[in-house]
Amino acid sequence: MTELSKFATHNEYPNDSIEGMDLQHLLHPSTNLAQHQQQGPVVHESASGVYIRDNHGKQYLEGMAGLWCTAIGYGQEELAKVAYEQMVKLNYSQLFAGRTNEPSVLLAEKLKAMAPFDAGRVFFGLSGSDANDTQIKLIWYYNNALGRPEKKKIISRKRGYHGVTVASGSLTGLPPFHAAFDLPIPGVLHTSSPHFYSEGLPGESEAEFLQRLVDDLEGMIEQEGPETVAAFIAEPIMGAGGVVVPPENYFPRIQQVLDKYDIAFIDDEVICGFGRTGQPFGAQTLDIKPTTMSIAKALSSAYLPISAVLMPEFMYEAFADRSGELGNFAHGFTYSGHPVCAAVALRNLELMEEMDLFNHAARMGEILQQRLQQFVGHPLVGEVRGKGLIAAVELVRQAEPREPFAASDGVGAFCANACHQAGLVLRNMGDSIAICPPLIINENQIDELVSKLAGAIDQTQDWVHKQGLL
Repeated sequence: MTELSKFATHNEYPNDSIEGMDLQHLLHPSTNLAQHQQQGPVVHESASGVYIRDNHGKQYLEGMAGLWCTAIGYGQEELAKVAYEQMVKLNYSQLFAGRTNEPSVLLAEKLKAMAPFDAGRVFFGLSGSDANDTQIKLIWYYNNALGRPEKKKIISRKRGYHGVTVASGSLTGLPPFHAAFDLPIPGVLHTSSPHFYSEGLPGESEAEFLQRLVDDLEGMIEQEGPETVAAFIAEPIMGAGGVVVPPENYFPRIQQVLDKYDIAFIDDEVICGFGRTGQPFGAQTLDIKPTTMSIAKALSSAYLPISAVLMPEFMYEAFADRSGELGNFAHGFTYSGHPVCAAVALRNLELMEEMDLFNHAARMGEILQQRLQQFVGHPLVGEVRGKGLIAAVELVRQAEPREPFAASDGVGAFCANACHQAGLVLRNMGDSIAICPPLIINENQIDELVSKLAGAIDQTQDWVHKQGLL
């Protein structure tokens, strides 16, 4: 018996069932593997709109838009049609060596027109991870091209999430993504998290907290040497770090420090982009002036994998000059600008416009944030936070002063499971319950979501008492 196979004895799935075959063949990402072997998988079989169904016919309201990504909802036949037609016409074409294809060109043009900054060029990949990995390589290449080979360090933030490759996983500021993987790599630094509720000091005002964050960043830059720091990367609102909304005026203050030391701002819009925060991009909601931008997820509403890095023309000019000397700009992926992915992404963005989806999402976001206020003052709730159609409810032992449960208590996991049992898919990051439904959600469905969450929180409170955790 192998070390892991001993866990499989606790489940009763036949070996020829999908569940049993999963346990034999798959390595799941971001999963407690030992626990998975005991409990087995949930098999998703079909979906439409904001609902997803398992292979036993149970329906769930998908309150996380998959992994923050199915913005336009499930079962959009128009996108399936576009994918089919593009596959028949041109199922694959590369962008290497100056070759191109129409969907990639049109999508790049569309993204430049939508961008909240003066974007000059678009580089395509397949995931948010590879977009942020690319960001590091581009900023290194750029500074080499300018004759500044020492200006290479990247500052990220604790609790930030930017991917899982060796480079983007290093940018991520969550310990589980570093432990046992020998990350972060040298040259990646992490400054303070902007979550006032969990990181503020006793007696510290939010204004004082903000000043401390600014001082921490500037102190790190000065200690490292400004001539060695190339870029700062941030999500407008942190996603996997717990849906952290920074203090008011946080990014303008941070931007002042970056401008002072000639440090680029990499805006990670992988979760916040395309209507999630109540405006087309999180940069507009949080007053960010990006140098470059990473996008993915809602770019295609996850119908096909695609990501992009948007950059200013002055960076491209430096790349072109340097690659002329070297003979090649030696970065890219086999599937960069995949014509089927690009065609689907372009039609996804067009459909968003035709549906007036950003304005709908802004209206539904106001309703969601208002409905979630009912949890303020609940004995188990410390904070309700969010913008637009992204939010979190944080569960605590005591709200003020904040006293969290021990991580080993598993309170957030119990609550997320209670939601699942009630037919609602949400996700816990520690004891923060994240909410991120498809942008197409309507008011009645928001009421369903909040009602099921309320029942799960009450059930969690009863469980907490029975476990003697209060």
